Amino acid sequence: MHRIFVIFLLICAHPLTPSHHARELPDPAPLGAVSSAHPLATQAGVAILESGGNAFDAAIAVAATLNVVEPMMSGMGGYGTILIYDAASGRVRYLDSSGKIPVHMNSDLMRPPTPDWEANRTGAKSISTPGNVNAWDAMSRTYGRLPWAQLFEHAIEVADNGFVVSERTAMMINYSWDAMPAHARTFYGRNGSALQAGDTLVQKDLASSLALLAREGRSVFYEGTLAQKIVKAMKDHDSFLGAEDLAQDRAEWWDPISIDYRDHVVYTASPPANAFPALIRLGLMERLNDGLEHNSTDYLHCFAEATKHAFWCRLKYAGDPEIKPPPLGTLLSSAYLDEVTKGIDLKSASEFVPPGLSGSSGDHTTHFVVADRWGNIVSATQTLGNLFGSKIMPEGTGIWFNNSLAYCTYEPKGNPMDAIPGQRKLSGDCPVILFRDGRPVYALGTPGGHTIPQTVPQMIINIIDYDMSISDALAAPRISFIEPDQIAIEDGIPASVIRQLKQRGHRERTTRALGNAHGLQLMYDAQGKVRGYLGSADPRGEGSWMIAQDK
Repeated sequence: MHRIFVIFLLICAHPLTPSHHARELPDPAPLGAVSSAHPLATQAGVAILESGGNAFDAAIAVAATLNVVEPMMSGMGGYGTILIYDAASGRVRYLDSSGKIPVHMNSDLMRPPTPDWEANRTGAKSISTPGNVNAWDAMSRTYGRLPWAQLFEHAIEVADNGFVVSERTAMMINYSWDAMPAHARTFYGRNGSALQAGDTLVQKDLASSLALLAREGRSVFYEGTLAQKIVKAMKDHDSFLGAEDLAQDRAEWWDPISIDYRDHVVYTASPPANAFPALIRLGLMERLNDGLEHNSTDYLHCFAEATKHAFWCRLKYAGDPEIKPPPLGTLLSSAYLDEVTKGIDLKSASEFVPPGLSGSSGDHTTHFVVADRWGNIVSATQTLGNLFGSKIMPEGTGIWFNNSLAYCTYEPKGNPMDAIPGQRKLSGDCPVILFRDGRPVYALGTPGGHTIPQTVPQMIINIIDYDMSISDALAAPRISFIEPDQIAIEDGIPASVIRQLKQRGHRERTTRALGNAHGLQLMYDAQGKVRGYLGSADPRGEGSWMIAQDK
């Protein structure tokens, strides 16, 4: 991971309602702010805000540009989880773009003793219905202000003219080079070798696909010219994804779930997203963290025990909300959280005994956050699954397709997280929006696979319990439970604390980085209008955050 940390701080001048780390604000107020995993994507969102667009318009521009500059992480062939706040109605909503499992899926081919069952779990047979384009369309139709085509101009330009490949991106291209199809290597490489840092990546096919999408709308991807190329490629590679799956796909709006945490309300995505364990962790830590020193042995021990229990709850209770909904009324209740807290040993690590299921979501993901002058917010996580997803790119499209079904749970057959034909694919994403005094004050999220709903609570605790700025909260070292029985510990946790955790029975594994978070803080004047922003891009990545200003 790169250690590039781009941050623009706003210094401002009006009275504010109470909020952590408030600053004086200018008049007139800025037009919004964007934090994303690549500076070019951040700039795309800012340009839309400065052109009169709102957060929903800007989010589409950011997502489309990330498709170009982070092609290994997300894009049209991927899926995701989007949490939005509509200021006009005062409503938080969750937009699910995870897509459904193909109707002709045969999950037996993903289980032993089927020959090539392991390869089937990561290649063409692991492709689920890509939902991102439908999500962009749903946001634009429901809340957008600007013309659809305008939202793709920046992405098309960058794809057509190219951008300079960073060291991080070059490393990922090199890592995946041998698995790329020959037609992709013609532009991901030069003279028969993978691109290196400093080279320019030009994606003419992707520029053409984005131009088609801008001109013809979502139907070109799900039923039109692009759909025809996609279906042909899926047949050629023996994928389960077919024309029927594409034509029937729709992004779905859901109500979010929430928990009260100290003086804040934390909203996140409801099932079919598996974000609910993040709220369980917060509920337990509100009871366990009684003045503990940040990242001390006692604090990290308590969080490790809380996070293991929440991980167990995900394995036990995750399910499609219309088939087997998790019992959230119980899991997030004070009585349940009180009872679990009583059973946590404050001095000794517990043994993790799984309830019999496993599986997670992709580690190679992206997250971005957008806010606008009207107070609208988008906090979105999007992914392909693994790096470059399934490594399948329909020729002439420039679009990588996901390997979402790699993260189903195939044993025992028929369990709620199995790849069941036509059912919803459960995601592990956890975008959040935090409210205080009835207003949204923070929006954040991170990639990181099953570490996502462990990383997010730690950042929230940093902000609320330890009064950290958003940049410090995202940068602070963190830990994560890794199944079956390890605790991953980032660089920055003192060696003495790690030794003491081992003495308490934790099996530790050091790691350089957990996640690549992005977040924004909204600040208000005395009349309750948004008057400024603070933000952060995780120093573990190469992203940036920026404020849109009225020119």
